Amino acid sequence: MASRRNLKGWGVLTLAAGAVLVTTAAQPPASPRPGQAAAQAVDEAIVSLSGCASAGGLCATARHTVVLSGGPALTGRPFALDATRAPGPIAIALRTPGRLTDVTVTDRRGRRVAGRPSADGTRWTSTAPLLADGHYTAHLTVERARPGGHARRAARLEFRTGMAPEGERLSVAFGPSSGRTYGVGQPVTAELSHPVPAADPEARRVVERALDVRSEPRVVGAWHWVRPTTLHYRPRAYWPAHTTVRVRSGLDGVRVTDRLHGGPSNPLTFTTGDRVEAVTDVATLRMTVKRDGRILRTIPVTTGKAGFRTRGGIKVVLGKEPTVRMRGDSIGIPRRSRDYYDLKVRWATRVTWSGEYLHAAPWSTDAQGSENVSHGCTGMSTEDAAWLFRTVREGDLVEVINGYGAPMTPFGNGYGDWNLTWSRWQQGSAFGTEAGRPGRASGALRPDL
Repeated sequence: MASRRNLKGWGVLTLAAGAVLVTTAAQPPASPRPGQAAAQAVDEAIVSLSGCASAGGLCATARHTVVLSGGPALTGRPFALDATRAPGPIAIALRTPGRLTDVTVTDRRGRRVAGRPSADGTRWTSTAPLLADGHYTAHLTVERARPGGHARRAARLEFRTGMAPEGERLSVAFGPSSGRTYGVGQPVTAELSHPVPAADPEARRVVERALDVRSEPRVVGAWHWVRPTTLHYRPRAYWPAHTTVRVRSGLDGVRVTDRLHGGPSNPLTFTTGDRVEAVTDVATLRMTVKRDGRILRTIPVTTGKAGFRTRGGIKVVLGKEPTVRMRGDSIGIPRRSRDYYDLKVRWATRVTWSGEYLHAAPWSTDAQGSENVSHGCTGMSTEDAAWLFRTVREGDLVEVINGYGAPMTPFGNGYGDWNLTWSRWQQGSAFGTEAGRPGRASGALRPDL
């Protein structure tokens, strides 16, 4: 467990939904009482989930305690709000001195929940109500002043509304959004209403058999367990251009464990567009954009300078924002530093949840094509950024080669799924290296029929 010395100063973070509070407290969690989940260590953080005394409806007291330690990130198992009706808007607030920066809340399909920060940066409030029976993820940064500068901790808070009690049905929410066209790098996501732990491999095999992915044209693909409530599915290689992908759950009525049976879930259908790839060669500071193998444009760029190197590897476009306000304190740069910035950035194409973009950088045109001067993003002229913004869509591929930065992580900061080899991807399946092989007699583990 983390010591009091490590925990000191990180304050109290609350997530309020209606009358429900999720609290991050600067003290070690108490031993769990009957009905509470046991504390667990995740990335050097201690997560303690308490029970709810309410007999029904929204709970009226603080229900969850999360203690931040000196570790680099906080991630936790989902908080269950157990609302019997839609809980309304939510608020994420820091209750001791500090700031919340770069708050992003998404639902189980990756759709962003609209919201706005307070003027002093200590609170973020959604501007639309949450839906009942939803699963949401908040990516945020907690920043605290410390001698000589600022200290930052990234956090991912997960919470559900209207979660079924133990022993009821397991449902699945698939992503991305149905009925749309995506790039060939878009993975399929499956969010489960109940966790299925790695310690129960047979239950995981039951789930995988029932999650059926079929495509036209056919491809070979497999599921990968990201965490007990989340799976991703990808082909061995990228989806072919102009593919139709259909996903459904066959869990309804299936026994998963003694206390858990499958329930109904909505199917998903989406298509892929052209194969669009934007490859940045840091050695030459040129980005080459191709469609179906044909070069559309070569763009002079600048990437992350020393201390702020751009992540290497394959990323997937998460979204596009015509204008984004970018501030140095969102990545831990103090205001008094010569590296601090506060800019409204145009034509921003997002590739990580933590704030890496491809965007217009008219202030660095002299360096583009010759020098790395950014704080981790890929900068280009306004004309080129606007063209790229119009050319790419969610799910398109963005790759950085011959660079100096750390590799893109597979999960947790966007879609880095393609940075895993096929054999490593199969290891994340409950079927291991058998996953995705032709001839398997189970739903999604067949080559897509």
